Amino acid sequence: MKIWLTKLSGNVDIINGLNHYIGMKKISVEMFPEFSYLIYLVAAFIIYGLVITITGNRKILFSYLVVSAISGLLALYDFYQWGYDYGHNLNPDAPIKVPGMGYQPPLIGHKKLLNFDAYSMPDVGGYVVVIAVLIAGIIWMVERKNAKKYSA
Repeated sequence: MKIWLTKLSGNVDIINGLNHYIGMKKISVEMFPEFSYLIYLVAAFIIYGLVITITGNRKILFSYLVVSAISGLLALYDFYQWGYDYGHNLNPDAPIKVPGMGYQPPLIGHKKLLNFDAYSMPDVGGYVVVIAVLIAGIIWMVERKNAKKYSA
């Protein structure tokens, strides 16, 4: 399954069919209120980056890094909360019950859930965001070092 800015794709129906047996909710676009605003947040970050490029202002660049770090942490927390709810609030009438077991998918990486391997990794878009922030961080450090060198 892949999670996009506004939709889900991949083997969602197969995943829903398997997850039904242990009482998980059916995965659907409606489960993700983030789809209603995520595209606007990405557009705002693009505009933010363009403003930095046009102005060349180090302070705005630093604020971009801070906002990016906070946004990334909030996104991970949001995804963790969704996964916790999804894996722990199970239908008590499910055909398969393992007392005391939760089926929370991994935040990032791999997790064994009964006889299934669950993986959660960023896709191309996630890596692009991380690389963009890393490049911005490198630029900020280089510019900061250059500013100190020329002010002395």
